[in-house]
Amino acid sequence: MKKTVNARKGAGPSKSKKTPFRRPGQAFQGERGASRRTGGRASGRSLHAINPGDAYDRLGPADSSMPEGLAESPLALEIINRARAAKKTVELPTEKLQKVLADAGLGSRRDMEALIARGVVTVNGQTARVGDRVSAADAIRIEGRLVHRKSTESPTPRVLMYHKPAGEIVSRDDPEGRPSVFHGLPRVPGARWVAVGRLDFNTEGLLLFTTSGSLANRLMHPRYEIEREYAVRVIGELEAEAMQELTKGVMLEDGMAKFDELHDEGGTGLNHWYRVKIREGRNREVRRLFEAVGSVVSRLIRIRYGAVSLPKNLPRGKKMELTPEEVRAWLLDLDEAEKKMAAAAPAKAEAKKLEKSQARLRARALAREAEEGRKPEAKADRKGERFKKSGASDRTGVPFAEARDLSDRPTQGKRPGKKPARRG
Repeated sequence: MKKTVNARKGAGPSKSKKTPFRRPGQAFQGERGASRRTGGRASGRSLHAINPGDAYDRLGPADSSMPEGLAESPLALEIINRARAAKKTVELPTEKLQKVLADAGLGSRRDMEALIARGVVTVNGQTARVGDRVSAADAIRIEGRLVHRKSTESPTPRVLMYHKPAGEIVSRDDPEGRPSVFHGLPRVPGARWVAVGRLDFNTEGLLLFTTSGSLANRLMHPRYEIEREYAVRVIGELEAEAMQELTKGVMLEDGMAKFDELHDEGGTGLNHWYRVKIREGRNREVRRLFEAVGSVVSRLIRIRYGAVSLPKNLPRGKKMELTPEEVRAWLLDLDEAEKKMAAAAPAKAEAKKLEKSQARLRARALAREAEEGRKPEAKADRKGERFKKSGASDRTGVPFAEARDLSDRPTQGKRPGKKPARRG
């Protein structure tokens, strides 16, 4: 009878489906097959979603055309360890128990005080009293039921690293239709990616994206002085005087600019590599500084932005997302740097004021030297030049040599001794 029913339904003999055994950390068969087909290349999705430990192994070997000395990981391990240590020692803020229950939507504060007085509210298994304070780590129950509180912590923003190749524009809309860095980014439900700074069309390297506009503003605003590091390849080698000039300051079209650090990384043939650090993000500033000393930049790569470095195994055109732990560690590092900056702000303002005054004095000295360099006779000839052209005054038109007497000239006031005529 069972065979007849199976024949009517068209079902064959039942086979038990077996799931192959997989050790922890071992990839599925589909992943192994995909890796064989792609030759071990990274997929387009964020790499930490695959396996954070194997992310760099899946990226493949480092690019031989990139400069040496790039970072192994995007964020330094000491920053992450410092954030973990701070998380263990931090004290959570506390609030009154009746306020927490009222904020959870269970009633007014007076109602919650009456509820606590009845002895049906417990905190971590202990009967609570009116006036007790609780933190976010405490478990609150009413008659044995857990109270679900609203999270007061803001969600951790997402941060994406992208190795921008040359030939892409950092803009969503381009009238010329050039390739954009936004085209290959993953979708973010309810949010959008914000580019942290810009890179020129021919500049490559690290480009950061985030879903937080406040974080992007914090990283780009000149007030915070976030350090950027670039690898620069120029044609020829810089002289010692040119390197000193680039670190002391060069006058550009939009003001003074300089490199905080400039290191010679060597090179072969006509190409020579330099590594520079700068705390500004003006348009084409690095290229203009080298052009000011007579050097031509043939390749420009940004290798670090703040505490985030470009991993040496991240190929051009690929992206990688920071883990939430790395983002929180970076935010904590930014907070500590901001506190130190606030403490040193008065001294820095005085130094800036002194620098501006010295710049004004230098400009005045240069103008004085230029004035003294002119011929004395030319300066004497220029004195009284407007009166020597026609020999006449610029007001009355009468030559000064005639010594015209203006004592009887009528004035606007009343003449003494003469009364105005009466009207009939």
